[in-house]
Amino acid sequence: MSLPKRTLTSLVAGLLLVPSMAVLAAGKCERLVVTGSPDAPPYMWRDPQDPKHLMGANADLLKEAATQMGVKIELLYAGKRSQALEEVRTGRMDLLADTPLNSNELESLDFIHPAITQNEIMVWTRTGHAQPFNSLADLHGHPGVISEKTRITPGFDLAVKEHLTLEKQPNLTQAFQKLMLGQAEFVLAGRYAGMALTQTLGMSKDLVSQPLPLDRPGLYLALSFNSACNEPWLRGQLAKKMTELAASGRSADAISRNLEVWKAQLQQPASAAVTQ
Repeated sequence: MSLPKRTLTSLVAGLLLVPSMAVLAAGKCERLVVTGSPDAPPYMWRDPQDPKHLMGANADLLKEAATQMGVKIELLYAGKRSQALEEVRTGRMDLLADTPLNSNELESLDFIHPAITQNEIMVWTRTGHAQPFNSLADLHGHPGVISEKTRITPGFDLAVKEHLTLEKQPNLTQAFQKLMLGQAEFVLAGRYAGMALTQTLGMSKDLVSQPLPLDRPGLYLALSFNSACNEPWLRGQLAKKMTELAASGRSADAISRNLEVWKAQLQQPASAAVTQ
């Protein structure tokens, strides 16, 4: 039995419309509003020349990926880390650009795998420190310091709380000063932030990092469940670009480049560079 002419016409029109609707769905997100930590150089920090925006290695890598995807992004300062998280969790902003993987946030954020960058948490000691500090067990019983802004993985955090007594300082500068004064035997700090600060503060001959990192926290892109842009095409494209970045070595180049930028800012008295 043949279909009525009007029904057949409607069906054909509907089938012709499906590809165009799919294209619209795939390209509906043209702009992402992104935020992140204002105090995590060289990965991300507040631009001293343009305080409304953020800069850093993660910012550069995300801009590169977004350009290839045909998506515009704006990296905005949203306050301290907890405020940035809240802005994205509620959907007022779309994406966090440098967040550690946190199981507590899985109900509100889609974490994009793999990580956009990785940090290495090193043991920093005074030059000539006799005892090797190559493992968590080596640090047991020795006084140490960590900056409140240093982010570590949840598993390593639990191990540290169980086995070590660490004094927390507001930032890495003060943590290193404790080490220089002999008030601690070691500092747990990121490889690159430690390198920049010891060089800038004139401590590079006095403080060194031990050879082996104790922790490698990944920094992820995390898309809000409440973002209008949270749909399969965007998540898939971001995951594809992060996989390509991980295989290319461009992350290391971006980190090195931004490390030099941050060091230059620290050496400018009038700048608003943030110490970690």
